[in-house]
Amino acid sequence: MKPLIHPGFLFTSQRGEKLYHDYAERLPIVDFHCHLSPAMIESDRQFENLTRAWLEGDHYKWRVMRMNGVPENFCTGNASDQEKYLKWAETVPYTVGNPVYHWTHLELARYFNLYDLLSPSTAASIYNKALAMLKTREFSARSLIRKMNVEIICTTDDPADDLKNHISVKSGWDVKVLPTFRADNVLKTEDPDAFKRYMHRLSEASEVEIKNTESLFKALERRHKFFHENGCRLSDNGLNDLLYSPVSQPEADKSLKKLMKGEMLDAAETNGFRTLVLSELCRMNNSRGWTQQFHLGAKRNNSFRMFMEMGPDTGWDSIGKSLNPYSIAAFFSNLEKDRQLARTILYNSNPSDNAMMITMAGNFCDGTIQAKVSNGAPWWFLDQKDGIERHLLDISSFGLLSRFAGMVTDSRSILSYPRHEYFRRIACNFIGKQVDTGLMPDDEPILRMVIENICYRNAKNYLGFR
Repeated sequence: MKPLIHPGFLFTSQRGEKLYHDYAERLPIVDFHCHLSPAMIESDRQFENLTRAWLEGDHYKWRVMRMNGVPENFCTGNASDQEKYLKWAETVPYTVGNPVYHWTHLELARYFNLYDLLSPSTAASIYNKALAMLKTREFSARSLIRKMNVEIICTTDDPADDLKNHISVKSGWDVKVLPTFRADNVLKTEDPDAFKRYMHRLSEASEVEIKNTESLFKALERRHKFFHENGCRLSDNGLNDLLYSPVSQPEADKSLKKLMKGEMLDAAETNGFRTLVLSELCRMNNSRGWTQQFHLGAKRNNSFRMFMEMGPDTGWDSIGKSLNPYSIAAFFSNLEKDRQLARTILYNSNPSDNAMMITMAGNFCDGTIQAKVSNGAPWWFLDQKDGIERHLLDISSFGLLSRFAGMVTDSRSILSYPRHEYFRRIACNFIGKQVDTGLMPDDEPILRMVIENICYRNAKNYLGFR
């Protein structure tokens, strides 16, 4: 029986398969948005076993295990590594049809050269074979990254982070591991006590006493400069929606003072404060030539009980409501009128927003640079076969496929890099089918240009590493 992962995996177009193997397969990876731990990379961590390398921090896997009735103790709890792995092996056959099933077997094949389907009957053999490999230096964290031909990694970092791991890696490794400036904690005003604690942390990191928005902006500017000096060229923002509610700086000062007293803001005060602070951050991005990312529309931390027990980013999030195009347009238009709009990548979690977001991006492409504002990769719940194909079709229909920045892992798992292969196979198959039906020309230079751009070159150019 043919293994699931084989040279023709995911291809229904022979032309698409040839395009993949000729042009996409060997391209380096530029992973310009992920959540890998810089400390893990800096220390070149040696993983104790397959469970530690595979299941730690991967809320995609935890989520399907819970759906399969696996108790939390075997996901994030105190069960042994062996017990957690066996529960994962029990779950995998039930994920058939879910992208996790494809990712799981791509990861086994590409990292460990293992092609058996994971199930209770194969679990022990796969675990022991992987364990023997993980004990060698060829399977340390940096070696696993190198194995996937990764050229650039952009992690996700708070403005108050000291970046010591990035600084250390920079001096001792040729793979670029760069920080991304993600100032979400400056905008999280729902819990005034947590906000106050974060302001204290930011004050210490910046050596600026934060008393009002002027001093807050000074603190953020210092950290922005520090990040830039240490290779950062990207910012990121994770927001439920991009609401535009302009207020004066004195009005925002009043809101900041209320927060520092431990007082809650009402909706108008919250939106006004966020609009002012986020606009200032965008101006900083523009001043240093950065690219800014906006991840919009996820409905996070839906289970209050599990959020209180486990904290954020542990698998309790979902697709949110459709976004407000009027507010998004007003926010970017306000920056653009003063020529303060930096290169921007927009991500949406709700697939119904695809066309709106792609056409919204086109509103702010002023011809000064290619794809000044563009739609990003199919994000989170959309990074599966149907979601990727729909994304490629929508970008082709409403924008420029050839200027699409391509895929990211958006992952906390060191073994997630085959998701780039997954995307590349789907993209090449999509292009091959377009050629087969006469919608794209059978012109090798054009097809090669599109494939190399969306799999590698556009992402690299977005970071300024031409």
